[in-house]
Parts: sequence; C-alpha cells; structure tokens
Amino acid sequence: MRPPGLQRISLARNGSWQSAQTKGRGRRGRDWKEPAGNFAATLVMRPTEPPQVVALRSFVAALAVYDACEALTGRTTGLALKWPNDVLLNGGKLSGILLESAGGGEGVAYLSIGIGVNLVETPMKEWLEPGAVWPVSLLSETGVQVSPEMFLTELAAAYARFELQFTTYGFEPIRTAWLARAAKLGEVITARTTHSETEGTFETVDAEGNLVLNSAKGRVNIPAADIFF
Repeated sequence: MRPPGLQRISLARNGSWQSAQTKGRGRRGRDWKEPAGNFAATLVMRPTEPPQVVALRSFVAALAVYDACEALTGRTTGLALKWPNDVLLNGGKLSGILLESAGGGEGVAYLSIGIGVNLVETPMKEWLEPGAVWPVSLLSETGVQVSPEMFLTELAAAYARFELQFTTYGFEPIRTAWLARAAKLGEVITARTTHSETEGTFETVDAEGNLVLNSAKGRVNIPAADIFF
C-alpha cells in the first residue's frame, strides 16, 4: 500500500505517518480497495542502515500492529503473527503489511511501510488462493469497534517503541518478541514461491529474518515466500 501524502502525523525525526489512503495496492501490484472504516496508512522513513537491515522493519511493523490491537481490545487471545508480517486473529488474516523502498547509492533513500487493518470489513476475498488464510475483521471477531483515528494513535505509539528498540539494540530483541507471538511455530507449514514449494516444520526465524523450516531435504532458510497452513 502506498497512498499519496495527505495529513501527516509526526512519528520521529526521520519518519512520518500518512493518515489516509486513496490509491493503494497490495502484493504483486494488485489494486487494493479500502472500505470506509478500515485502517490504511503508510509510514515514510529515510533509514540509514544497509538494505538488508532496513527490510527487518517488516517485523517491527507487525509487532506494532499486534500491540495496537491488544491495547484497543484488551485481549491477546487469538492474536498471532504469520511470517513475515501478517497479523492473524482467531486464525484469520486481520492485517497485511507491505514494504517498498527506493535506492540511494548502496543504501536506501526512502522506505514506505504500508499497513492495512480490517477494522470493520473484510475486502478482497476474491483474491484468495487455495489454502490462503481467510480475512477477518476486528469488529466481527471481538465485537470491539475501533475508528481509524483511534487505531493510528495506538499504532504510532507502538511503532515508536519497537523502532527505538530496533535502532538501539538491533534485530535480536525484535526477533525474540516476534517468535513469542508466532503462528504455527513448531508445526508443519508450506512455503510457496513462483518457482518452488517447501513443506516443513517451522523451526524459527534466523538473524536475517529468514524463515527456517526443517524439511525432507534438511534445514532450509527461506528469504521470501507465501506461507500456507
């Protein structure tokens, strides 16, 4: 998701939130329609780390969405994180996150972290692949109605906490916190790319953010894939 710049809410010296979306897109360039009442925003940053470190903010964002949901609903039961950055509720997909960046020499000139959360409705069901996680909304699963403005307030605060942890201590505490909330850890899952499919036990996420599966071919580190349960 990459909306044009509308109202901006300050997060930090090197980043700002765009609080509305009028022209979003999902993975693989798909058009993304956002029903009224759902949440969509993009954090725009100018990071200073190498590209491989910048990409780890995918996990930072997922933790922030998880904590915002917890704060607004008063519950953690049913919440989980699906590698690398989907937020699940009662087994359904509540939120999706998409990172986009542009280079500047050998670094990253800017990073956009697009976040969509189904607060009241569940759009785009026609795009589901066989075996994909069914979308759910916060309202349907918890009975709690949250406005986009309320969610943005909690999300910005949660992201700021995890961003400070990430820039101060590196990825390890983020990785540990993410694994504590991970869906299907220790269970058999399927990682699918356009060229291959790997089934194995979800062992961990490594220091580079790769998914680690124990498959029939041995231990496999997967940098990018669609995950199916």
